[in-house]
Amino acid sequence: MRAQSWHRMRPWIQIVSFLLFLLLFMTAGRVPWPPTDLYFLLDPLVGIAGMLASRHLLPTLLLGTFIALAVTLALGRVWCGWICPLGTTLDWTPGRQPRLDQCDPSPHWRQAKYFLLGLILIMALMGSLTLLILDPITLLYRALATALWPGLVHLITGAESALYQVPLLGVLIDAFEAAARGPILPLYQPLYRGNVLVLSLLGLILALNAIRKRFWCRYLCPLGALLGLASKVAWLRRVVEEGCIDCHLCARACPMGTIDPARGHESDPSECTMCLDCVPVCLSSEQHFVGHWRPAAWRSYDPSRRQVLASAGAALALVGLFGAEPATGREHPYLIRPPGARENDFLAKCIRCGICMRVCPTSGLQPSLGEAGWAGLWTPVLIPRLGYCDYACNACGQACPVGAIPPLSLEEKRQAVIGHAYIDRDRCIPWADLRDCIVCEEMCPIPDKAVVLEETEIRAPDGVVVRVRLPHVVRDQCIGCGICEYYCPLNGEAAIRVYAPT
Repeated sequence: MRAQSWHRMRPWIQIVSFLLFLLLFMTAGRVPWPPTDLYFLLDPLVGIAGMLASRHLLPTLLLGTFIALAVTLALGRVWCGWICPLGTTLDWTPGRQPRLDQCDPSPHWRQAKYFLLGLILIMALMGSLTLLILDPITLLYRALATALWPGLVHLITGAESALYQVPLLGVLIDAFEAAARGPILPLYQPLYRGNVLVLSLLGLILALNAIRKRFWCRYLCPLGALLGLASKVAWLRRVVEEGCIDCHLCARACPMGTIDPARGHESDPSECTMCLDCVPVCLSSEQHFVGHWRPAAWRSYDPSRRQVLASAGAALALVGLFGAEPATGREHPYLIRPPGARENDFLAKCIRCGICMRVCPTSGLQPSLGEAGWAGLWTPVLIPRLGYCDYACNACGQACPVGAIPPLSLEEKRQAVIGHAYIDRDRCIPWADLRDCIVCEEMCPIPDKAVVLEETEIRAPDGVVVRVRLPHVVRDQCIGCGICEYYCPLNGEAAIRVYAPT
């Protein structure tokens, strides 16, 4: 097939890939195939960093990494130009393409992505995946899960409420709710903590297109840096023949700015995303994409020994700041992890993707902001006041792409202790006001009940003896699911709270 035909096909492949990404997001935890974590498994940065940090070879990540790198060694950075959903989003975002007489930012700006790549991998080697929040797939998925999708759900719900009173529309809205609410739209969608930060980061990446088209891909993307290194020796590459008439149209069309008129309009395979935008504008038809095994020429912005050492030094400093190997134990009293997750092992595996938050039916899993320190930024924690851990659900462990949350069976999950409930007797209605309230006992899902009621006679301040049922937590029964805290009828802080296990 000619390059012109492939160029016409590329936008359709991008659309299919982007729709598949959205489909996997929408059906997360609902269908067994295709796997929810498909894009994460095919992300070699996630695979390599995850295996370095966990000190384990994970078969699915190893296979996905091998496939992605093999395709890159054969065809160049097609992942970036054809498959990556964030790259596609950037292609659809208006961007600034300079005239030839305008100066691009210094080529040395391209070193930034190699510096970030070195930083991520060296920190992973030392047990920290904190900076993997900059991986493009985790970044986009996290923004969808914690900001864009909840915002859209609230927008739809608000529009339904406003339009329901309009004649005839009420019937249509009822039909839409019956079909979509549950299978597609959640029954209740709370907002996620830190959503403004997540959305701002994505917005900044898109806004950088105003400086240069695909600014993120050119200068900052660590996954692009990894695939660029592999593309240095890729088999398929762009070749310019001697008949080139120096019209410069290919250089003007290149969204990555990698075609250099000073070098005979050659392009750097490590920067070329194989978008083929240079093909239809060529007046002389003197450029071709051919198979040829040969290392690409060295460029001034390629990673050097000095840059590797700088990345290592910065990684050591950040590891010291973030705490790559946290002390055993949980210092924050409300640091409640998903079932089966052990803190040190969890931090060494969690890639901050947000899949667990997406599949949590109660939206109780929220991004960590301060509970786990910098080392645990954006890792999932349970916030029982926003949502409890459903006794009949083990979706987070089944969906986790790297095994940071163990894939426990439902019976195993029901035995996993993630916290313990404590009653604040100064706020609890029966203890403080001497009035019956049985919500926590009634909602407790444990068959033998982790909250029991003890009927007691107590003399009130006015001297009257009243009979009241006082709640007590049976510590050996409590698994810390948080449903008692979620349903506590007090406004503000609940009278019964779940604390991290000690």
